Amino acid sequence: MFDPNMTLVYLALLKVLEGLEGDSSSAGAWTAARDTLIHHSVDSEADGDLALAVEMQDADELSQIVSGWTSGDRLMLERDRAVLKRAMKAYRKTLKVTILASETTLGGGPMSTGRKSGIVGVVPPERYPADTWNELVRQNRLLYGGHGTYELPASG
Repeated sequence: MFDPNMTLVYLALLKVLEGLEGDSSSAGAWTAARDTLIHHSVDSEADGDLALAVEMQDADELSQIVSGWTSGDRLMLERDRAVLKRAMKAYRKTLKVTILASETTLGGGPMSTGRKSGIVGVVPPERYPADTWNELVRQNRLLYGGHGTYELPASG
């Protein structure tokens, strides 16, 4: 089920920019950009430059804003940062619970000292779209472990 509170405006605007590559005056792409901002409740208070670029249909300015987010030269929207923060918190909790469940399974023996889990990664919570997890990998906050699992980096 689609939940706008779990998606990133940044990724939706990247798709809009792809639509504008051939024709920077594409009415459909600009309508999609406006709809994205409205749907995610992004207004001029959240990011005045972004709202103005979409309103004025300035593809160059929109491209600069999005590339600034990609490079880290510009802070992402507060809403997108909050989504990524919640996703990381959900991931860490899932990992912690999975490791704990593995370490407390029966079969260790009542006189044993217990055992350590060898789990280093898990499949992240499904309530966040795959694009969110891929963005966290791009930011080096997670590592893709293959087969749909993600791991925390060595410093994480």
